[in-house]
Amino acid sequence: MANGLYTAKKLKKSRQKLRWSDRYYKKRVLKLKEKSDPLEGSPQAKGIVLEKIGIEAKQPNSAIRKAVKVQLIKNGKVVTAFAPGDGAINYIDEHDEVVIEGIGGRLGRSKGDIPGVRYKVVKVNGISLKELVKGRKEKPVR
Repeated sequence: MANGLYTAKKLKKSRQKLRWSDRYYKKRVLKLKEKSDPLEGSPQAKGIVLEKIGIEAKQPNSAIRKAVKVQLIKNGKVVTAFAPGDGAINYIDEHDEVVIEGIGGRLGRSKGDIPGVRYKVVKVNGISLKELVKGRKEKPVR
């Protein structure tokens, strides 16, 4: 590597060139996350429930995690969202409007033992799913 009085330009150029081998830099500069992300970079999104599904947990756990297939309103993409809470799936019906957000795994990927699920349900028909599960609020009849 060049070193000396007049090498700033060369050092800067080589640094800029080598920076592209850093995957986080590349992903950020080319905006690859926003392009591939169904939520398009936003923290939450509204969607319509298409169906309820059960997903088997990864080894060594043995359970059926309750989730829903959601079609996003903003772009029509279909994603799978986890319904957190004991009996939470009972408060979600087909054709309900739900708000989903990231589940909080590493780098936007799935979390824990639920394979391929990156999102969780936060609200159902404008009411917090947490409140429904705790019994503080009731789901509106529409």
